Amino acid sequence: MARYLTFKVALPVLSLALLIPISSCKKNEAPSAAPPEVQVVTVEQRDVPIYREWVGTLEGEVNATISAQVSGYLLTRNYLEGSTVTNGQVLFQIDDRTYKAVLDQAEAKLGKSEMDVQRYTPLAKTQAISQQELDDAIQANLANEAAVESARLNYDFCRIISPIDGVAGLAQAQVGNLVGPGSGPLTTVVQVDPIRVYFSVDQVLLNRIQEAILAEGKTLRSQNGEYQGPVLELVLASGSTYPQKGRVRFSNNQVDVKTGTITIVGEFPNPQGLLAPGMFVRVRALLTTEKGALLVPQAAVADMQGRYLIAVVGEDNKVSIRPVMTGERVGQLWVVQGNLKPGDRVVAEGIQKVRDGVEVNPVPFKGDVAAVPAASVEETKP
Repeated sequence: MARYLTFKVALPVLSLALLIPISSCKKNEAPSAAPPEVQVVTVEQRDVPIYREWVGTLEGEVNATISAQVSGYLLTRNYLEGSTVTNGQVLFQIDDRTYKAVLDQAEAKLGKSEMDVQRYTPLAKTQAISQQELDDAIQANLANEAAVESARLNYDFCRIISPIDGVAGLAQAQVGNLVGPGSGPLTTVVQVDPIRVYFSVDQVLLNRIQEAILAEGKTLRSQNGEYQGPVLELVLASGSTYPQKGRVRFSNNQVDVKTGTITIVGEFPNPQGLLAPGMFVRVRALLTTEKGALLVPQAAVADMQGRYLIAVVGEDNKVSIRPVMTGERVGQLWVVQGNLKPGDRVVAEGIQKVRDGVEVNPVPFKGDVAAVPAASVEETKP
């Protein structure tokens, strides 16, 4: 009976021992991992306009400083500050009574000397007076003519006029102030149509632009001396683009040895006065158009210690890591060259999840990849 009981108990224990290895094997076998999800975008091919951009400062074509040339009390201000004035318009009036009196005295002396010359001339011919007396009268008359001219100039200087057409600035002296040659400027008049923009260009880039101009069979300057540079555009502080196009007037005659740049002077029409001297703007120019460029989002390009890599997803959803050379940044896109073709799928999000040969689950890129804008730029700092 005891043997029978021992056998009956041992049978379930043996069965349990046989089952343990089987269940352990099933627990150790992990399910295969799903391919990582990545966001992809296709490589685009199009003609890309290549711009360059610089920081510039606006200045008037002519900047005239208006100062008093004679001393006196300021009687009137004859213009509206900030308004447009014309060449010859009276801006200020200085008390001219003293200068009018000096002019009257000089004219009186001149009248007397002219009569002396008229009277002495026939007398000298008859030798009634000496030739020396006639010569002295003639010299006195010439001196009186010069005195009258000087007095008239001082009298006219009491009327302070604008030498150019332009916009008059704030008055720096008030009515009743004593002004004169040493009292500082009274105001400024700036010619703002056209208006100039000054910006600095790297000498290497300038040489490339000039070489491209010559390669097209053009000369650097036209017959009238105008520089044959690219068309210029202005981007204002608000971010809007100024509607009028500009041109390069000339470049400075020497390179700044400290910065390796050269100052370029551009010119823009300003008929409505939207541009004012002293404004900071961005100047950009279309240098060339790259034909058939391949474009990918900047997020799709990985920088690995100076090497640029792109993860390309093949038809079998496997990744191929390929080196590329980068070109222009165009908005949110980057011009690349390498073993790519239009329509290739590249990883734009999740590139850190992949390696060469791994299988992925590609989904469309959810980021904002704008089309190449008509005014895409890459800023070039002077």
